[in-house]
Amino acid sequence: MDIKLRFVNRSNDGNQSEVVIYQKNVLTTMASLTVAWKVIRYCGRDCYHPFVYPMDYEVSITGEHGNFTPRLSATNGQMLRLTSTPTGARRLLYAGPASASNELDVLNGLTQGAIDVCLYKDGRLMGLKTSVSPGQKAVFQYAPVLWIGVASEVSQGLAINSAVLSNINTQLSLIGIASADIVMTGGGGGEQSTAYEFNLENIVQV
Repeated sequence: MDIKLRFVNRSNDGNQSEVVIYQKNVLTTMASLTVAWKVIRYCGRDCYHPFVYPMDYEVSITGEHGNFTPRLSATNGQMLRLTSTPTGARRLLYAGPASASNELDVLNGLTQGAIDVCLYKDGRLMGLKTSVSPGQKAVFQYAPVLWIGVASEVSQGLAINSAVLSNINTQLSLIGIASADIVMTGGGGGEQSTAYEFNLENIVQV
C-alpha cells in the first residue's frame, strides 16, 4: 500500500532551504550508493509539498555503454536475474524468491560484463549498486524509514557524498502509517536561529 505524505514548511527561513530525503540500505556489507531520492526546493513557509512513498520498487540495469533495460516492477522477497537472449539483447526477468523475505536480490546472470543495478521508488532513483560482476548479486534491504535533512548542492537522483550524509541524521519511521505530514520547524537567521527539526504530524494509522 502506498503511503501518502506531505512535507509542510513551518520553519523560519522562508523558502531558502533545500530538503533532502533518502533511504539507507541496511545491509552494511553491501556497498550500495546512497542516492537523493527526493529534493524539495522553494517550498515557502506554511506551504506544503505532497508525495507518495510506494512499498514496491522498479529495477533497471545499465552498463559501460550507458544503455538501460526497461524497468521491471519488484517487491521485497523477489530475485531478479539479468540474462542475455540469443540475439544478444539483455533482459531482466523474475527468477524466484530472494535470500530473505525483506530484501530484493538482483543477479548478474551474464557470462561477461559488470553491471550497475538501479533501484527506483515512485519513478525516482533511490538506490544504486555499481560494478556487479557476472554471477554476483546486488542485494537491497530498506526498512520503511526516511532520512531527511537540510542540505545544499544535492541533486535529486544522484549519490550523496559522505560529508552531506553526516549532517542529515533525522529518521522518520513509516511503520503502520497510511498518511502523515512531515513538518519542518526551526531555522532562521541571526541569534534567533535554531536547528531544523522534522516531525510527523496528522498521522493516520493503517
